[in-house]
Amino acid sequence: MPELATKSSTGRRDRRGADERADLRERVLRSLENQGFQLEDDGRLAPAPAGKEAIRALHASARHASIERARDGLRRHEDRLLGHFAAGADLDVQAIRPRLVEVAAGSEEELLFRYARLHWSIPVSAGYGRRLRFLIVDEANDKLIGLFGLGDPVFAIGPRERWIGWDWDARKARLRHVMDAFLLGAVPPYSSLLCGKLVAMLMTSSEVRRAFKRKYGGSDSLITNRLFDGNLALITTTSALGRSSVYNRVRVGDRRLLQSVGFTSGSGEFHFANGIYRDLIGYADANLQPTAKHIRWGGGWRNRREVVRRTLPELGLSSEMIYHGVQRELFVAPLAPNTREFLCGQHKHLRPYKAPAAALFDAFRARWLLPRAERDRRYRDFDPNSLRIWTGAR
Repeated sequence: MPELATKSSTGRRDRRGADERADLRERVLRSLENQGFQLEDDGRLAPAPAGKEAIRALHASARHASIERARDGLRRHEDRLLGHFAAGADLDVQAIRPRLVEVAAGSEEELLFRYARLHWSIPVSAGYGRRLRFLIVDEANDKLIGLFGLGDPVFAIGPRERWIGWDWDARKARLRHVMDAFLLGAVPPYSSLLCGKLVAMLMTSSEVRRAFKRKYGGSDSLITNRLFDGNLALITTTSALGRSSVYNRVRVGDRRLLQSVGFTSGSGEFHFANGIYRDLIGYADANLQPTAKHIRWGGGWRNRREVVRRTLPELGLSSEMIYHGVQRELFVAPLAPNTREFLCGQHKHLRPYKAPAAALFDAFRARWLLPRAERDRRYRDFDPNSLRIWTGAR
């Protein structure tokens, strides 16, 4: 009798597990359908629709979910945070003078960074691993011009590897000299004055390179057990909506600061970020063993993509659903004339450009800011209250 009871309880657990998987599978499919994705006969997602508005529509559900997740932490601060945004009518273009402000954890600047990123038309990652976050503030009025965040890059991305000339060993040895801009842009009214280009330019400044070295230079790599010299050689970034207009033609003199090197394969996990990811990781934590973590990093999952890839087959779905089909233009910003040689191990020492933020702004002011302000004055119509996310925030 005890043996029969054991078999019976095991059968009930198996049925509960099957029911749980079937329920989660249905929720995943319903979520994808509601976002506008279609399933091919082989279980993969159909190619994403073309056009920036169609891409925004695919991201709408995940963006709404990110705003809801931020509600408890930010809603009560919204009135104060809106005070950091300039009114267009009060903006003196001739007086604009940007200042880089590094964001510290637990600060007012961090609250502002988190709040400002909610206004992007697509949901924005918080970044992975190492992180540097900056606000760009107008010294003339202490208002926010824009922001950017740098985080660890993904390990493998074809266009980047081809541009650098990396093989597997060189990439593994020197990837830590690369950072990826997971967020980059200007906020209104400055965005109407092409200040997205200014933010991209300041990202490549000597001040940012020095901040990276201060924070990470001398640290011990968990995998190689070697001290890191703190040299930042390359920054990568991808366009939000397919082909970019912000990063094109960003130059100082003869130097092109950002170069397009191709398009991503259209993979990621944003289409699971509308609440369904919480269910996927709950299932993974309860039923699966993480595999991608290095032993010295401790337990847990390496990233969200690993969770999605591992969990989908458990539900009878293709792991290829990670390919959403939204291709993004990839840009590289080399911070030295010998960036590629350094990253390939051909040069021992990096020879960084001298690129002070003040000089970069002077170039931007003459090339883009003043001509744009002269021919298009719609920036003056901007009201910061139009950015309010939560009504009646107090």
